[in-house]
Formats: sequence, structure tokens, C-alpha cells
Amino acid sequence: MTDLPDELSTDEIIRSLASGAPTTWLRSTGTEAALPDLGDVMDSAAARFDRFAPWFAETFPETATVPAELASAFPDVNGGMIESALVPAPAAQHRLDGLFGSELGGRLWLKRDDSLPVSGSIKARGGFHEVLEFAEAVAAEHGLDALDPATYSTLEFREIAANHRIVVGSTGNLGLSIGILSARLGFAASVHMSADAREWKKTKLRDHGVDVIEHAGDFVEAVEAGRASAEAAENTHFVDDEDSKSLFAGYSVAALRLERQFAAAGVTIDEQNPLTVYLPCGIGGGPGGVTFGLKRVFGTAVRCVFVEPSQAPAMFLGVRSDRHSGISVQDIGLSGATAADGLAVARPSRFIGPMIGPLISGFAAVPDEVIRAGVGVLHETEGIDVEPSATAGLTIPWRMGDAAARSATGVHLVWLTGGAMVPGDERAAYVDEGLGLVERISSPASAIVVD
Repeated sequence: MTDLPDELSTDEIIRSLASGAPTTWLRSTGTEAALPDLGDVMDSAAARFDRFAPWFAETFPETATVPAELASAFPDVNGGMIESALVPAPAAQHRLDGLFGSELGGRLWLKRDDSLPVSGSIKARGGFHEVLEFAEAVAAEHGLDALDPATYSTLEFREIAANHRIVVGSTGNLGLSIGILSARLGFAASVHMSADAREWKKTKLRDHGVDVIEHAGDFVEAVEAGRASAEAAENTHFVDDEDSKSLFAGYSVAALRLERQFAAAGVTIDEQNPLTVYLPCGIGGGPGGVTFGLKRVFGTAVRCVFVEPSQAPAMFLGVRSDRHSGISVQDIGLSGATAADGLAVARPSRFIGPMIGPLISGFAAVPDEVIRAGVGVLHETEGIDVEPSATAGLTIPWRMGDAAARSATGVHLVWLTGGAMVPGDERAAYVDEGLGLVERISSPASAIVVD
């Protein structure tokens, strides 16, 4: 462990993080933080997704009809919906009870963003929204009817779009969502990819006609390179994953959908039946937007816990130290490297920590071995195959250790963030590796601090 700055060296949580140990920090929720004043960003984003539903249904045939697992919650939707199923996970819960030697109170559920249509990850929510918002701005600027979804299938719009470029820096999944949708709308697209990005993600983007620029460095280097290239170009929009309100707004819409899904499943969320949500976290935009939405919808009945790899707990460190994007995991001697490539971020969002930090009820950091083992647990119990990043939160309900987490009426929701687009051979390798680690998923135990 590296020598910590003097002002951090006495903080037991940061010392635990710096050692790379599993660490859980639960924050007192006795005083509920106020929602930040972000206007109607969630409602505006929800309306934009609704407007584009006919275009999605026409453009992406897999969205033309509402899947059976969504129909009961959205009987008024005809098609074109970018949404994932909410499913109970009793077999996984039973298996983890046995592995941890303690019975979890309440019920375990999974949010299947790993199977979101078109790009197969939570990034479809935020990434798609920002591309759609930009498309509407371009259409309006050129005198087209920006509110008519038919506009975006016209040759006129596509000719205009071809003279505009969308640029993003990504470890992979955000790049996929931005690149695939941008190209389908007719925009030129460039994705700056960090060294952590999987080769298949680069290949898939190139297959969609997207320019992929590879960098030997980490996520921050890819973002900075993308930003620099966009600043020097005309008719170019940079998607800033470190500081984008549009991405944030798209992610937040998940809460409105989740409210309807729980209601359709007959599940009550209130003070007597609290909801705890476990969100894998990279730079923080996705979980930050979801947290804002959940707090707006469920208020004090929901607690959100951000989960990161123990070598890349960027948001955890930023909020705990109160330095936010002013500190990186390398500053406390961690590598930032992880098998969970979507979470391989060393420095957190400039926007999320200061704005959403007070709404976050807890943070957890877990080793890669635990994350990889989660893939095996979900495969053997629920028949669900995901990429490692998606399982970061799976064990946290058992690692929290507090009485509230074990409430007999509580609802535990693990957000599965990606995996549907992973090639079959790579998915099989994840599963094989995970199955070999299942029996080790409960160790080592987390250091837990409640304050």
C-alpha cells in the first residue's frame, strides 16, 4: 500500500480501499438529502424516448413488439421501447444464502439491462438519449419537424446528418450505444477506446461504420483525446461521459419504468417495504442518473449502493475524500485495472459526485474474483449469462451486514448492466471461469463501516 496523503491517512475507509480489501461504507440516512434542482430532465427524457418509439420500432425490428415480460407493466406501449425486464431471482438468493452462511431477508430481484435491445447494456439509456437529443437539435436547426419521428427516416435528414459527427471516449459499452445509434441515424461517429476495451466491441463498432480510435492508456486518456478532437472540428458533438446532463437524464428514466414494473409484479415499495438497489459504477453517470430517478420516484423508501472493483473504486474514493474528480485511485496506490472492463475508471465524474453524492446510501468495493464468480452463480442458478461488470453488486446484500438490509419485507434489486452483445465464445469463457470461482465468492469478508 502506498503512503497516503496526511489528511487521508487516518481515514479507516480510505486505508481499507488503498489496501485493495473488500470495503463497504454505509451512510446514515437519518437526514434525507434534498434532490438536486435539475428541473424536468427526467420527464423531458422520458417524453423524448416516447416520441422516438415509432422510429425505433421501424428501424430496429427487434423492438417492434413489446416482449411478453414487459407487456403487463406497459400495456399502453405498441413497440419501439428501449426497456429491460425486472425478474425475481429466488434460486440465486438461495444459493448465495448457502455460500455466505446467512439468510437474506426480503426478496432478491434483477434488473436485466444486460438485455436492453439494440446495444445490450445500461448505456443504451443514457447514450441513446444524448444521440436523440442531438438529432432533434440538428433537425430543428435545418428547419425540419424535430418532433415528428418520421423525420429521421427521410433522405433529407440523413444527408444533413452525414455532415455532422458525434464523438465519445469509452471503455466499450457507451461507445457501442453511441456508435450504433449515431450510424443508424446517418451521423458520422468516432469512438475513442481505452486499452481496457474488448476487441469484439471495437470490431462491432467498425462493422457499423464507426471510426474507432484506440489508445494505449486508460479511460481518462480516451475521453480527453475525444474531447480534443471534437473541439477542433466543425459540426461535431462530443458526448462527455465525465460531465453530461443529457446522458444523466436518459439514465434517470429507468426509475419511471421500474415503478410501473414493480406495480405490475404486485410489489409494494414504501417505508415498510424498502427497496435497496445495487448499482455497478464506473465513472458514475449511469448509477448517478438511476439514483436521481429512483429518489425522485420512491423518496426515502429507496437506498442506492454504488459498487466498484477493489482496484478501481473511483466514485467511492472521490465521495469519501470529498475530492471527487480531484483524486484518482492511483493516488492511493491502486492500479485501476480490473476484469470488469466497463468499470475500469480511475477518476470519477466531475458532475455526479458533487451533485448526486448526498443521495447515495452506500459504497462497496469488491475484488475481481468476487465479480467473476458472480457470472458463475447467475449461470448455474438463473440461467442468465452476463459480462463480469454486471455482477459487481450481486453479493453486496450479504456483505452489508446491517439489520435494515435483512428486513423480512425488504426488496433487494441488483442491476445487471451488460452482456447480451458479448460473443458466444467470450461469454462461455466468462461462465467457465465464474463457475470455477463460485465456492470462493463469499471470501474475503468486507470491512464494514457505518456512519
